[in-house]
Amino acid sequence: MLGIAGCRRHDFPQYPANYREYAYVTNGGSATVTVLDLVNLRQDRVLAVGEQPTGVAANPRRNEVYVVNTGSGTVSVINAMNNSVAATIPVHRSPYFIDVDATGERAYVANAGSNNVSVIDLSARKEIAVVGTGEAPGVARISPDGDSLVVSNRGGNSVTVVDAHSLKVRRVFENCPGATSIAILPDSSKAFVTCSAGHQVMAIALARATGNYAGKGDRLLTLLDVGRSPVDLALKPDGGEVFASNFDSDTISEIATSNNEVGGAYTVGAHPARGIVSADNGTLWISNFNADTIGVYSVDEGKLINTVHVGGGPDALAFSAAGHLLFAVNARSGDVSVVRTLSYTPKGVPIIGTLFTMLPAGNHPNAIAVKAFKVS
Repeated sequence: MLGIAGCRRHDFPQYPANYREYAYVTNGGSATVTVLDLVNLRQDRVLAVGEQPTGVAANPRRNEVYVVNTGSGTVSVINAMNNSVAATIPVHRSPYFIDVDATGERAYVANAGSNNVSVIDLSARKEIAVVGTGEAPGVARISPDGDSLVVSNRGGNSVTVVDAHSLKVRRVFENCPGATSIAILPDSSKAFVTCSAGHQVMAIALARATGNYAGKGDRLLTLLDVGRSPVDLALKPDGGEVFASNFDSDTISEIATSNNEVGGAYTVGAHPARGIVSADNGTLWISNFNADTIGVYSVDEGKLINTVHVGGGPDALAFSAAGHLLFAVNARSGDVSVVRTLSYTPKGVPIIGTLFTMLPAGNHPNAIAVKAFKVS
């Protein structure tokens, strides 16, 4: 199935023979992970993992991918070289989300049913510590500098900030109903957290040894009014702006991170669920869950420039390593939409966003991670 007439395989990057790139899609309803071959755009295989797999993350330094099994209380380790399950690591009750630090040595798993975070040594493939949090932690995100772990406690309506070295809680911030998504600036100076049961985004200054907040502890900067039910944050790679997906307002809110100001709200489609910003900081892609579309928003122009029809219930998003493809996980239709980020009409007119093809997934797919590497 082609999104535009005349699209040919040589329009895509030319890969060396030893290049590999895969997408890993967790299928919550079938206890599997679908592995997609992104070089040849086809399904590679389906791996059996634990019950109700949810979160997934790729290691930035080694060829491994980690899958959180909410129903089994475990993390599956996938060897990306041969796409096999290499190990299973026990954690705690109802784990939901996993994040890996920049060194590729540690992972952090939010255990929603145990009110804690598991710290995993990825070389030893075992849990080495447990950090207590608030009620029902949904996301645990490590800062780029590796110093701060920020945890959103959805059930506790709070945010916990942990020193990632001592693994001691530094501060707890209350009054964030339904705390969910977290974005941390590239310089690790601030964290933004969606209060998804309300209409606000919490902005927190993180304690640092250097920079603007040197010598100061973690502190609440402000609560920003956005739309109803902000469920996701999409951060520009340069850190200059973050976009909140307001699920029940059918809008996105644009937040300037330097001065913590909301620039405005923009209608994008029915129930925006996730967002992701292109590497050049110019385009925000939004999955509109109940419109079955991907909205294409020009950051510079401040407006929606295209709408791409995809599968049923688009949710999680990911780019290919080169950024020429966007993958949208369709929760209702059980597949993945492959969208070309840039294509051309027969007359050479550029089009930002066209559906290229659909790839199969499993029952209730819900998350995606991409891993690219070369084999020796």
